[in-house]
Amino acid sequence: MVSGRPRRGRAPVGGDGREAGPPVDTARFARAAALGARGRADLARRGYAPDGRKRLRRFSLWEVTRYLIPVAPAHLRRVLNANPDLPQGQASGGNRSFTLEEVLSLRKHLAAEGSAAKEYRPWKPEGAEAKVVAVANFKGGSGKTTTCAHLAMSAALDGYRVLVIDLDSQASMTSILGGTVEDEWGTVFPLIAKDYARTAEAENALRHARGASPLPLDETLQEAAGFDPKRVVQRTHWPNIDLIGAQLNLYWAEFQIPVWRMQLPGWPLWEAVGNFLSDEGLLADYDIVFLDTPPALGYLTINSLAAADILLVPLGASFLEFDSTGRFFDMLYATFASIEEGENARLRAAGLPPIKFEWDAVRALVTRFDAAQQTDLANVIQAYFGDFMNAFRQEQTALVGQAGEQVSGIYEADPRDFNRDTYLRGREIFDRTYAEFKEILLGTWWRDAQMEGGA
Repeated sequence: MVSGRPRRGRAPVGGDGREAGPPVDTARFARAAALGARGRADLARRGYAPDGRKRLRRFSLWEVTRYLIPVAPAHLRRVLNANPDLPQGQASGGNRSFTLEEVLSLRKHLAAEGSAAKEYRPWKPEGAEAKVVAVANFKGGSGKTTTCAHLAMSAALDGYRVLVIDLDSQASMTSILGGTVEDEWGTVFPLIAKDYARTAEAENALRHARGASPLPLDETLQEAAGFDPKRVVQRTHWPNIDLIGAQLNLYWAEFQIPVWRMQLPGWPLWEAVGNFLSDEGLLADYDIVFLDTPPALGYLTINSLAAADILLVPLGASFLEFDSTGRFFDMLYATFASIEEGENARLRAAGLPPIKFEWDAVRALVTRFDAAQQTDLANVIQAYFGDFMNAFRQEQTALVGQAGEQVSGIYEADPRDFNRDTYLRGREIFDRTYAEFKEILLGTWWRDAQMEGGA
């Protein structure tokens, strides 16, 4: 930007212009970005081990029997004594602690040998594919990533196999899960590119038969055409959470996707994420797939919403967030109704069946809730959104803030580092959020099983 001419006359009261400093050029942004990257890396490592890797803490016998496995401490001790081949945990000062891998092994044993009246492992219909859960809202700061991360961790503690996909180029979820992504080829970008390349190759086969010129496939698309999705799936410090991470270059997809669509109008760009989840076998490898979306209704978010079985929409109990969320639903309607209308006109002309977008469940959930200040407005929001709303309101607690300073989830926080009441209250908030989500999850699986049985 070219600066204007300097003003003449007296200096303003309270300063002579020195407070503003020299004009800022574009190179200064590069320096700020470099310093931000260095600081982000330093802060992220607060939750890392001395060797630079993130590790999940151990869980005390008290935690295991209170939260993870439905048995009394004395009974679990008897089971361990009677089965020396089972993981025995680590003894320290008269207490015993377990890794999550060990807890999962104990769950498996008790599911086979324990009481049939107890749920030692989470239910999922035999042979059912993973449910895809998108956490989305185009209002920044709504608690979207925090909610998504804690639901993923809750599901992992429950025993489910979880895949988390970070579609936000800010990569906050990737940081929480300790992921490392060097460039866009470590994100979902090559998988979206692969979906376009496959469609373009099919189109080129038709063009070849007609003697028409083929669509160009540049080096990016040629490399993406044979891309193995396992290259972008990372193991995390959670034994049953895998990650497809994000980084800044992922934002490039928002510009590239519409270019591909213009080159090939028949490419259903909204199906790319859903296609690679199903076509590459990822839905068979996991129980739940969580999609953490950008705070905007761009092409990546549209892909996530189209791929989702369950949509969760976090919002704060304020007028601005209520207003923004209502506009978000309006934009969802306009976007997907427009896709249906446009595609179905083309499909009808070709004598093909129409498409229709459907979700198993949609829920808005109140986050960062202050009961003393926001109850009345939360009740108003509940009244207007009705059955779209979760019943439980997720309060902000000291535990969430302190865990966030360590770039971790509350389930990664050691209870011994907190006041017992603070820990119990903070954990209960996310346990209840997960419990309500799990009711929806199990209900959708049950409904699927009933529909299949009646078919």
